[in-house]
Amino acid sequence: MVFVIATPWWLTTQRQLRPSKGTKAAAPSAGTLGRVSHEQLNQTYIVTLSCPDRPGIVHAVAGALLVAGCNIADSQQYGSPATGTFFMRVEVSTGAAQADLRAALQPVAEAFSMRWSLNAAGRKVRTLILASTSAHCLNDLLFQQRSGTLPIDIPAIVSNHQDLAGLAEFYGIPFHHIPVAKDTKAQAEDKLRAIMAEHDVELTVLARYMQILSDELCTDLAGQAINIHHSFLPSFKGAKPYHQAHARGVKLIGATAHYVTAALDEGPIIEQEVIRVDHARTPEQFVQMGRDVEGRTLVQAVQWHAEHRVLLDGNRTVVFN
Repeated sequence: MVFVIATPWWLTTQRQLRPSKGTKAAAPSAGTLGRVSHEQLNQTYIVTLSCPDRPGIVHAVAGALLVAGCNIADSQQYGSPATGTFFMRVEVSTGAAQADLRAALQPVAEAFSMRWSLNAAGRKVRTLILASTSAHCLNDLLFQQRSGTLPIDIPAIVSNHQDLAGLAEFYGIPFHHIPVAKDTKAQAEDKLRAIMAEHDVELTVLARYMQILSDELCTDLAGQAINIHHSFLPSFKGAKPYHQAHARGVKLIGATAHYVTAALDEGPIIEQEVIRVDHARTPEQFVQMGRDVEGRTLVQAVQWHAEHRVLLDGNRTVVFN
C-alpha cells in the first residue's frame, strides 16, 4: 500500500517564493516565521477581496500571509447566497514591505479571480467634498477629520454657491466655487474632474450637494462617491422632505448614506439611521433633528469606507464593522 502525503498549499507557495542563493529573501521562511518578534511586526495592513465563492479561499489567503511573515489580527468573511460571491477583510501586522506582501498575495488573487486591495491601516484617503448651501454635513466632516476621527485628507471643497466659503476658510481648506447651470453643466464637471486629478482624489463626498451628477461622472466614480439622502423613507424626495414627513404624521425620520449611481438616490446603501418623532414636533424641529442624523450617518459611512470596511455586492454592500 502506498501512502501519499499532500503538501500544504502554503508550503508549496513558499517553495515557489523562496529565492535562489545570492538573492535577498522577499519574505521570512517557515523556519523563521515563528521567531518574528513583536518589534518586527511594525506595520499594519488591510487586505480586502471579493471573488466567486468556492472552497479553499480562506486557507489560501492565510497561507500567503503566513509566507509573507504576517500576523493576522482580525479576519472577517461573508459568502453572499444571492450572488455567490465571497467577501473577506483581513487586518495583519508584519515587518515585510508592502510590495513583498502584494507579491505574495498576487498568485492567490489570480488563482481565485479576486478583486482585491492592499492598504496600509490608517492611511488617510484623499477626499473631495462637494456641498451647496447647507453647512451641517460639511461641518461634521471637517470637525471629525480635524479631531482625528476620520482617516481622510481633504485637499479641497467644491461648491456651486459661495455660502460655505467662510467655513472652508475657518478649517484652512481651499474652496472652489463652480457655478452649475443647465447649459454649463458639462463645463462645470470638466472643472470638477480637473480638481480631482490635480489632488489625486480617491473619494468624493456629496455633503448635501444639491446637483445631480451626469451619468458619465457617476459611472467613473462608481464605488468612490458617497451621498447623503435626506430622508429614510424614499417617498419623501425633493424639496422639504421633513415637511412632507410631518404632513404625513410619520413616527420615524432618518437619513441614508449610499454610493452614488446614475439612478438618483438608489445607489448601494452603506449606512442608515432613524430617530423617533411624535405629533408634538413642529416641521422646524423635524429639520433640526434630521440635520443631526444626516451628519452622523454621513460621517459613519465615510469612516467605514476610509477604513476599507465596505465592499460592493451588486446593488448592495457588505460592511465589516
